[in-house]
Amino acid sequence: MALHQIVVLGGSGFVGRHIVARLAAAGHRVVVPSRRRENAKHLILLPTVDVIEADINEPRSLRELLAGATAVINLVGILNESGAATFERAHVDVARHLVAACPAAGVTRLLQMSALGADPAGPSRYLRTKGQAEAIVTGSDLHWTIFRPSVIFGPEDSFLNLFARLSRMLPVVALAAPHARFQPVYVGDVAHCFMQALDDDLTQRARFDLCGPRVYTLEQLVRYVGEVTGAVRPIIRLGPALSKLQATMLEFLPGKLMSRDNLLSMQKDNVCDHPFPAVFGITPVALEAVAPQYLAPSARRSPFDTYRASGGR
Repeated sequence: MALHQIVVLGGSGFVGRHIVARLAAAGHRVVVPSRRRENAKHLILLPTVDVIEADINEPRSLRELLAGATAVINLVGILNESGAATFERAHVDVARHLVAACPAAGVTRLLQMSALGADPAGPSRYLRTKGQAEAIVTGSDLHWTIFRPSVIFGPEDSFLNLFARLSRMLPVVALAAPHARFQPVYVGDVAHCFMQALDDDLTQRARFDLCGPRVYTLEQLVRYVGEVTGAVRPIIRLGPALSKLQATMLEFLPGKLMSRDNLLSMQKDNVCDHPFPAVFGITPVALEAVAPQYLAPSARRSPFDTYRASGGR
């Protein structure tokens, strides 16, 4: 594999940490922009990684970041809006600025994180703006690859860990959209695909849906998490009207456990209609093989374990 200088937008997030660790372990030079360097301090000690304070929504700043780079990975995404952090700004504007900045900086390779179900005509603003971002990328002359994962699980995820916290805190779980379907994919498998795609011509100008080996309803996932954590709770299935009421109430509480837009996204099954892409040469890891390692009461981890694992060490 050729060594690259890679700019990773969103590199300090959950998936970004795993990808950046693997890139560093492989010897690539990695630049991770962040509004506050403190937010990415967990990456600073990784060899070959530079964390730079920058505003990626500012076109000039973005062009300067890309100077000397051979590839860029865009992982920027939000699940809920807050103040100036809107879906339009995070998904559409960043993609538009990036597609304009890459040619000016001489960068031709772009790996774009999207989402399963992304569609400009989708049911939620999240899915619509992810679809709009895809359209911007695919309409460019760049050598792009787009990844569309289902919900991603792994240590420090914001999906299974959320249900684990709720199961420990609440005597009963009132569950909106209990029949919504997901096909969770392991963060290590997603990182593997990004790594391989860097130098694989077969992945250029192609989109890949990424899913794990099994489909679950939301109720099945919540029940499984309760079993693993030792905090099994009765589940009250909410119908459409009560689901919307719950989402509306939670949307205005600190932490935004759920929003009306999240609920709209769940109207569309988050599952793949084909096997894991053969071009990546792996069998996706089952949720049951990994989740107990970080959800079970007996789980005890060093804060560095995640990075050792994601770096292949």
